[in-house]
Amino acid sequence: MKKVFLWWLIAGNKGGENRGRIIVELNKRPYNANKLAEKLSLDYKTIRHHIDILEENNLVESTGEKYGALYFLSDEMEKNYNLFLSIWEEFKEE
Repeated sequence: MKKVFLWWLIAGNKGGENRGRIIVELNKRPYNANKLAEKLSLDYKTIRHHIDILEENNLVESTGEKYGALYFLSDEMEKNYNLFLSIWEEFKEE
């Protein structure tokens, strides 16, 4: 995974902060979209939108179906979590 790609996904896009927050939470444990919405105080549709982007970019995977699907970090994201954290820390300082 390239650092430039993660910068773009987190810091270079509107909504990057929400995607970063989702990644941080999914690193702790799997969640379904409804629980993530509650945990992050975001609208369910907002969570679904960002989860879809993260899934399309192979950062998040799911198990189960539709409403009950659990989301967790992909193996690729887990391998690059420290890279993500370094970007996240710089992003949060801005």
